[in-house]
Order: sequence, then structure tokens, then C-alpha cells
Amino acid sequence: MASEHDEGGNDGTAGPGTGDGSTAAHTPDPKTAAAIAAAEAAGPQSGESVRVDSWIWAVRLIKTRSLGATACRGGHVRVNGERVKPAYSLRVGDEVRLRQEGRERVVVVKRLIRKRVGAPVAAQCYVDNSPPPPPREAVAPAGIRDRGAGRPTKRDRRELERLRGLENLSRARRDAKAKP
Repeated sequence: MASEHDEGGNDGTAGPGTGDGSTAAHTPDPKTAAAIAAAEAAGPQSGESVRVDSWIWAVRLIKTRSLGATACRGGHVRVNGERVKPAYSLRVGDEVRLRQEGRERVVVVKRLIRKRVGAPVAAQCYVDNSPPPPPREAVAPAGIRDRGAGRPTKRDRRELERLRGLENLSRARRDAKAKP
């Protein structure tokens, strides 16, 4: 029994499995297409621009617009290599670099939108040229102790400081105790 989600049915229409070269990746599902149309209708008219803090929020690079404005004021957002203020006007083709949480996101603006949209629509508004995030194994947890293990001993503390790169701190503590 065929359902509406089956691909390449016997109804004579061309589908992904018919060999005509068309794929489902080029035509988004109806919900996504409707969301894209709504985002374009709510977006700026031709020749207009959008604020950079509003755009990075709308395409879900940042959780809130105020965080976007704060990132711009802090110098964490660059457009075409220059630090920008939150009210900077973006244009299609601009390269936006955003530094957050120890990672740099590099995106090129494909479509300007003002309203926040879902993730599938947001991903179609930019080209992501970001370097891949570091693997989780490379980011080692800094001294996680078992629950209920109690207070660390002096030996444990020195091992933790050595792991964190604070070896000089423990050496300074020992020197301070030896001088009285």
C-alpha cells in the first residue's frame, strides 16, 4: 500500500528514483517552502538592508537579539573584515565572522531576513564557510571528580593544577610556605 510519503510512485510523475536527474534536495518539502515564502515576504524589499544584530539572530547564529548587539559592541562580529556596530546594514554577499564560545563562525549572506525563522529556512539564508569544530575528545574536561569522592588531597590538587597548566601556581604556594 503506497502512502503520500513514498517516492517514485506509479502515478506517472517524475520522482527521485526515475532517473531524470531531479533530486529531493533541490525541492524543499511544502512546509519549508511555505516558511521560505513567508520569510521572503516579511523581509526587506529590494535595495533595502537589515541590521547585522537582527540578521544574526534571525538566522539562529545567536540566541537573542540583545546578545547579538552585545557581541557587535564587544568586537566579536566582523563584516568583510571590519568590526561593526549593531546597526550596521548588511547586504547580500557580505561575509560575517562571529566569534562565540571559543569558535569562529564564517558565513556569507545569501538572503536578508528580519524575522526569526526555523532552522531549515535559516540555513538557506547563508553559506557556512566555518572551520569544523574541534572534536570532543580534543577538549578534555578539566579535572572532573567522581560524585561523593570528597575533598581532593594535596596530591590530587597538584595533579589537577598540572593538568590545567597551573604548575607555577602550586610551586609558588610551596615557596610561600617555605619562606616564613
